[in-house]
Amino acid sequence: MHDDRDPLLSQRSALILLLGVLVGIGAGILAALGHADPAGAVLTGAGAFGAGVLFFHATIA
Repeated sequence: MHDDRDPLLSQRSALILLLGVLVGIGAGILAALGHADPAGAVLTGAGAFGAGVLFFHATIA
């Protein structure tokens, strides 16, 4: 039996992904409130998620 429980993600990776998800959700909600169609709002949120992950990966040491 192997008792060594390594985490799946580091704390830094989890934080970067969490912030990316929050940015994506915020952008999607703002797009939906701005009368974008649902598909457009989802694509806006997905693009913002990707940009947020790249931004926070470069910013957080």
